[in-house]
Amino acid sequence: MLDISLIIPANNEEAQIGACLESAIRNSRGKFKEILVIDNASTDRTAAIARSYQGVRVICEPRKGLTRARQCGFDNATGDILAYIDADTRLPENWVDVVEQTFATRADAVSLSGSARYFDADGWERFALLLGWWLSAPLAYRFTGYMIFGAHFAARRTALANIGGFNQSIDFYGEDTDLARRLATQGKTIFRMDFFIYTSARRFQNEGIMRAFFLYGMNFIWPVLFSRPFTTSYRDIRVSPLAKSDRR
Repeated sequence: MLDISLIIPANNEEAQIGACLESAIRNSRGKFKEILVIDNASTDRTAAIARSYQGVRVICEPRKGLTRARQCGFDNATGDILAYIDADTRLPENWVDVVEQTFATRADAVSLSGSARYFDADGWERFALLLGWWLSAPLAYRFTGYMIFGAHFAARRTALANIGGFNQSIDFYGEDTDLARRLATQGKTIFRMDFFIYTSARRFQNEGIMRAFFLYGMNFIWPVLFSRPFTTSYRDIRVSPLAKSDRR
């Protein structure tokens, strides 16, 4: 039986971390060995809210950066399988079951990831984003043979250790493709369109859908071709769970 650790990097996510943890605790039905929230240089109440949930361990990573937070999770988690989700996601009911079954039955699998559904998008946005996923992800995965969507994935601890963990020279864009490319040297990186997580559409709403697709697309292509991201800068985007107009 493989132990699964859930790791949630969080920077200033007081508006989202509660709902994220509630869904993770409810829909995992006790199957996670541990739940770690990596407080990544937050200046708000993220850590305090996370600590209020029973069984959740909060670990401080004072150096801001997504890959630094992911590596902190790797360094502190104890599971055989390390599952990562973003702090603005909601875990579906069968998510942990798919992770459990995949790694129990596929000895060659080193990672599992999938697509997204958007809980705060309107009807048109949902249609455009789902269409974008179906037009790009299956073809990209077939072409490269590897793919990870950073908002939710699980990986074998041994495989992560063998590749030296997360590439902390990458701050944001392209870090998941870089990870998938390196993990593919250890075994099979599985990507499934029917394995999804609910997440916020806030970056698409703030950047614009076409611009966000362009940035994500180029930052998939560049690590594949040149082993580095296309974009080295990014904007922090936070949104209130109560109103789309409260974007910053």
